[in-house]
Amino acid sequence: MKGLILVGGYGTRLRPLTLTVPKPLVEFANRPMILHQIEALANAGVTDIVLAVNYRPEVMVETLKKYEKEYGVNITFSVETEPLGTAGPLKLAEEVLKKDNSPFFVLNSDVICEYPFKELADFHKAHGGKGTIVATKVDEPSKYGVIVHDISTPNLIDRFVEKPVEFVGNRINAGLYILNPEVIDLIDLKPTSIEKETFPILVEQKSLYSFDLEGFWMDVGQPKDFLAGTGLYLTSLAKRNPEKLAKGDNIVGNVIVDPTAKISPSAKIGPDVVIGPNVVIGDGARIARSVVLSNSTIKDHSLVKSTIVGWNSTVGRWCRLEGVTVMGDDVEVKDEVYINGGKVLPHKSIASNVPKEAIIM
Repeated sequence: MKGLILVGGYGTRLRPLTLTVPKPLVEFANRPMILHQIEALANAGVTDIVLAVNYRPEVMVETLKKYEKEYGVNITFSVETEPLGTAGPLKLAEEVLKKDNSPFFVLNSDVICEYPFKELADFHKAHGGKGTIVATKVDEPSKYGVIVHDISTPNLIDRFVEKPVEFVGNRINAGLYILNPEVIDLIDLKPTSIEKETFPILVEQKSLYSFDLEGFWMDVGQPKDFLAGTGLYLTSLAKRNPEKLAKGDNIVGNVIVDPTAKISPSAKIGPDVVIGPNVVIGDGARIARSVVLSNSTIKDHSLVKSTIVGWNSTVGRWCRLEGVTVMGDDVEVKDEVYINGGKVLPHKSIASNVPKEAIIM
């Protein structure tokens, strides 16, 4: 089987982290985001994976060569000379996706969930249509395009309603699909939207179905959602693989700690925290709903909550970071500094307070 991951461009929504590392390689729960997806595809029997990108960072090529060996998959880059939207990349990768008659998966690189690829493939084969969209239920359907089903045929999609004013349903497109190769014939090699241009044709042909996603779902393409998605992922991990979570007197709730991290016994970590490799956390520090990336230091008695601490960074003593603060690579926060919602670009040193949302250049 085959899979296409829509990676796209420069990950601007996740800056300042993506100023240093391409978005697919930013660690989510201590593993590159794209690795979660490659592993799930490989486990479902996928052998060919295409990454649809606007540019091809060499660092990504090297890393993915390693994964090819590890997971026994072929990974190819499909590089767009102009952004082709969400459907154009399928046409560009036609050669790989149509190399046999088996259906192929398509997924958005920002989506984190319990990828149900095996079940999705079985469901798709059983209904015999040309495409299946994974649907997730949301609390506020008015913010999204909502899926409306056919009354007589279970799971057959009748139409999509964009940002409905009155309630028509609460299932939305989760950004994961499985499609038959002939769907590519409906797409032109130009910037096109699979949601707005290709899916409506399949709906007309009564050949597009939806599959309900169990468990959590999050598009983690921006910092606030990255942190929320981390919490959902950790909750899911607590149910599926509780042995991967940290234990200890100073751990509260669901926490992942890399074995190489050094944490003071008097520090308090959690809930919903990920601590990366070689991180050092000082006495009396308090960390909640945050991600601390590799080689960073949080000094004594600092409070870090709802924050992403970038790689190789230092937070001084008695600091307070909150409000979805994001520190880029190699940032230093001096002692006794308060940052509320600051986005700090790489290699900066901060000695004065940032009381409200700001970009520190």
